[in-house]
Amino acid sequence: MQQLDDVREKWLAAAAAAASLEELEQVRIEALGKKGEISRLMKALGGLGAEERREAGQRLNALKEAVGLAIETRKRSLGEAALDARLAAERVDVTLPPRPEPEGRIHPVSQTIDEIVAIFGEMGFSVAEGPDIEDDFHNFTALNIPPAHPARQMHDTFYLSERVDGAPLVLRTHTSPVQVRHMQKHPPPIRIIVPGRVYRRDNADATHNPTFQQIEGLYVDKHVTVGDLKGTVEFVFKELLGEEVKLRFRPHYFSYTEPSFEIDFSSPMVRKMGKRWLELAGCGMVHPQVFKNVGYDPELWSGWAFGFGIERIAMLRYEINDIRLFYENDTRFLKQF
Repeated sequence: MQQLDDVREKWLAAAAAAASLEELEQVRIEALGKKGEISRLMKALGGLGAEERREAGQRLNALKEAVGLAIETRKRSLGEAALDARLAAERVDVTLPPRPEPEGRIHPVSQTIDEIVAIFGEMGFSVAEGPDIEDDFHNFTALNIPPAHPARQMHDTFYLSERVDGAPLVLRTHTSPVQVRHMQKHPPPIRIIVPGRVYRRDNADATHNPTFQQIEGLYVDKHVTVGDLKGTVEFVFKELLGEEVKLRFRPHYFSYTEPSFEIDFSSPMVRKMGKRWLELAGCGMVHPQVFKNVGYDPELWSGWAFGFGIERIAMLRYEINDIRLFYENDTRFLKQF
């Protein structure tokens, strides 16, 4: 018993005297390691009688626990001291000037979207958003796009696995399905714009990309006319591209508007490109069948819709000749904006 008391005092003193975490770890190994002194004493219990082994075992367990607690206590103390010393040695001089950090830039496409949203916001339009993955009804059927329309073919559209109910799913080919979803949930009158990413099976070249940004507008109310559409479109594009812009509306066909128009514009910038007119957007009066598909009465309500690619506007504003520059993430290019 006296031997155990001596062992206890020995290792408690050794733990308290350890001057570093490395020394303390050595104490732990020599006392409690597999070949340590206390471990050897525990193994020797097998040679004692039953009664003597019980008493010695209790004493050894208490010894092991006391030495282990002393080591952990000293470890915390040494750790706190090491941290204090490190904090004192690595003190930061807050009077020093900060390290120079590169400044970020808002992407030119995002800048263009923000400006378009602000222009329409001044006219009372709100922003609507929807999912990138759409079902066949919202992307095609509700918009009066017939089953044999080329946009429904695999060479034009990215198709995904069908839903559990068998409905085809696609990466949306335009943001028009957001208009459908909004009309299904909200009664007229409606004034919304819908910016967002769309997907089409286009080859990547100077003017096309399989993924691009589009913005669409929808205005539904009583007695809405083509004149309202033309006035709004002209105001928006003059705000975006300058007062010298001239627009013309060419008759066109879109399955979800009637009548439908292509919008061309002319400006000094276009003439500098060697062209007289440049196609800019599509628009028209919302087709009565679309209203019926969302539960609106086409005899009571009328409206217009338009849509165009954001990248095309950004390319015109900043005189960029290759759409791929927007997506290469070259900081030399992006820092110009």
